[in-house]
Amino acid sequence: MRQLPLISRRVAAAAVSVVLLGGAAACGPKQGGDAQGGGGAPKKGGTLTVLNRAPQKQFDPARLYTSGGGNIPSLVYRTLTTRHRANGAEGTKVVPDLATSTGTPSDDAKVWTYKLKDGLKYEDGSPITAADIKYGVERSFAPELSGGAPYLRDWLIGGDTYQGPYKEKKGLDSIETPDAKTIVFHLRKSEGDFPYFATSTQFAPVPKAKDTGAKYAEHPVSSGPYKLVKNTGDGEQMLLERNPDWSEETDKERHAYPDRIEVKSGLSSAVINQRLSTGSGADAAAVTTDTNLGPAELAQVTGDKKLADRVGTGHFGQTDYLAFNPKAKPFDNPKVREAISYAVNRTSVVNAAGGSSLAEPATTFLPDQKSFGFTPYDHFPAGATGNPAKAKELLKEAGYGDGLEITLTHSTAQNFETSPEVATAVQAALKEAGIKVKLEGLEDNDYDEKIHSVDKQPDLFLAHWGGDWPSGGPFLAPIFDGRQIVKDGANFNTARLDDPKVNDEIDAINKITDHDAAAARWGALDKSIGQQALTVPLFHPVYKRLYGKDVKNVVISNWTGVLDISQVAVK
Repeated sequence: MRQLPLISRRVAAAAVSVVLLGGAAACGPKQGGDAQGGGGAPKKGGTLTVLNRAPQKQFDPARLYTSGGGNIPSLVYRTLTTRHRANGAEGTKVVPDLATSTGTPSDDAKVWTYKLKDGLKYEDGSPITAADIKYGVERSFAPELSGGAPYLRDWLIGGDTYQGPYKEKKGLDSIETPDAKTIVFHLRKSEGDFPYFATSTQFAPVPKAKDTGAKYAEHPVSSGPYKLVKNTGDGEQMLLERNPDWSEETDKERHAYPDRIEVKSGLSSAVINQRLSTGSGADAAAVTTDTNLGPAELAQVTGDKKLADRVGTGHFGQTDYLAFNPKAKPFDNPKVREAISYAVNRTSVVNAAGGSSLAEPATTFLPDQKSFGFTPYDHFPAGATGNPAKAKELLKEAGYGDGLEITLTHSTAQNFETSPEVATAVQAALKEAGIKVKLEGLEDNDYDEKIHSVDKQPDLFLAHWGGDWPSGGPFLAPIFDGRQIVKDGANFNTARLDDPKVNDEIDAINKITDHDAAAARWGALDKSIGQQALTVPLFHPVYKRLYGKDVKNVVISNWTGVLDISQVAVK
């Protein structure tokens, strides 16, 4: 998300579509011959087809907002670091890509230095230099190339006012290239997670002489295993072919098994899943990067062993939750928020989200993954089906012994997350506790606008949040850091929490460059914030996706949650 799929702000604002184009985050598929697309070692050759709903409208590395460099984009763009292309928790690790390491930090993590590998080349055989990476980062600041992750503007010294190389040819002094193989970033604050962010396409090299501005996405210069040879219909039809100047010796993460990759978008979910299940012609060697199986489709697939063996399962690092506005009555009273926390029936909510195969109950804000710092807690234990008696007791203490009437805002989009089914399940559970809930359904765009506006924000609404990378920082900070409250733009700290102790702890953790040590602190912070009942975690979504019968070497990591195209081979 922002997902879905780098996704946090985007994923929250636009479901998980962005992350899903780039990949989500997950447990690996079950192991075995069929789950891996058949026995035998993967071989090079053939054509892989990608069937998607959403066109890849943005393909300029400056404008892409993806997690870990994305799925299709990372076939064309290499970056300083990248996600480890492995199943399960191993896939949450950040590893070197163009660089020789994940970066050398200064003591306070405000300066990060990278050295480039030997033998790096573009698709035309010319060498990749540190100056090209500096230029690639700088052009992401150009207003005409907006849309990418916002962190650089906030992190880099001078980034808050820089307008990109088209207007300011001098460039950013905070990015130094002392030689062709060295690049140094000077940050205005400590950021221990910098190596994770360096996986984003803003860190892809762009040769200045080949930059065509807003048209660059039509013919980008590839640094990855494939080059883009066709991009029509605003990303609806794309053709990628092997890049002969890519060297597997310098790239241990991508394999580039297929000779060609054809992307066909603008299809409905039903059509995509039907084509994948039937597997006729080219569809036998097809996958999807943005379409899940819905409850009805999953029920049909589960009854067919051959199809069931072709389902990849993943858990993107996302939490679906109830969000309060604690500044508004009656939610300014903590006991009311606690009462609702006890009243929620997570079993009915999970069923509304598609059942236990597609959703897992949540009592923590952080996802149930070690890399995020997951620390188990349940401050308001309601059991599997809610505790209406305890909720009524708290309401009485809050002065609402005769019950309470509130409004729950949700989206009308059929996404099984913030949609009417989930809202209705919450409504029924709260009724048992004497809380009368009026449902307010909003069209998706109106819903997104209102829940992220300080002035228009509903008092109670369904929300979700996904991490831009598998760490507690991009998960907790945008939601609970008081300095990230945005009054005149898209705001995600909907609880308006501005606690100096929380803000200081976020700063302290950001200085830690040991990911495991930082994760433990993020988990403790999540547990501490959870005591305030500012949100009610409901569930973590599970992704179920079909792939073609001739697809081999399926890898699903806990970073992306979806099949990694860079690992796929076809018969």
